Amino acid sequence: MREKEIEIDLEGTRAQIIYHQFQGIEVKTFLASFAKERRCLSTREGFKNIKVVANHYNPPALWEFVHQNCDAYMNKIFSDLNLSSAKTAMLLTGADMDNLVVKKEEYLELKVFALVTAGTKSNAQRIGVDKAGSLERDGRFETLGTINVIVLTNALLSEGAMARGMITLTEAKVIALEDLDIRSSYDPEIRATGTGTDNAIIVSGQGARIDYLGGHSKMGELMARAVTSAVKEAIFKQNGIK
Repeated sequence: MREKEIEIDLEGTRAQIIYHQFQGIEVKTFLASFAKERRCLSTREGFKNIKVVANHYNPPALWEFVHQNCDAYMNKIFSDLNLSSAKTAMLLTGADMDNLVVKKEEYLELKVFALVTAGTKSNAQRIGVDKAGSLERDGRFETLGTINVIVLTNALLSEGAMARGMITLTEAKVIALEDLDIRSSYDPEIRATGTGTDNAIIVSGQGARIDYLGGHSKMGELMARAVTSAVKEAIFKQNGIK
């Protein structure tokens, strides 16, 4: 097991990518650990008090096993990394964690970080237009793209602000896809709004209280700029699209 430090100048935060193994195959997990417990909103788990936020990459050789044995797989990952599942918010992806992008925006004392992995080549879709489908075809699982967005800030976010922030970061993600002219994997005549497996986590800080993260707020502006920039660069690193 080896580690690579990721620079995030947010008080009480240590960030790193952990390179470890599952059944002899290398997997990679990004971890941001906090000195004090923080409140977050995850699209996978809802509101949660955490000490760690994570983004985990498992390579194609493990996809079939993970889809069929997800709980057992996750329990092993938590155990190997000595993490409490109750105090960790984790996302999963098939995008290589070495292609993680970190973008920072700040204004006066306010800081926002967007940490993004992104792949769009195989299941980009225009939501509500492209039909939902199975992840399995002819006994084989598809190669999946996923856009995972983690937002960290030093501001104390209300639950309402975090909920509104999910709209803001989604709009910012769509802007990135529009600027890159990402097309639906199912119908190249139409533009994609995301992939079928996108997820996000917003983690509150402990500074000044913020109750709104929409486009008319400075914090909303900072978040949107960071997310749009990070999504664009992550897609380029993963798929070579710019």
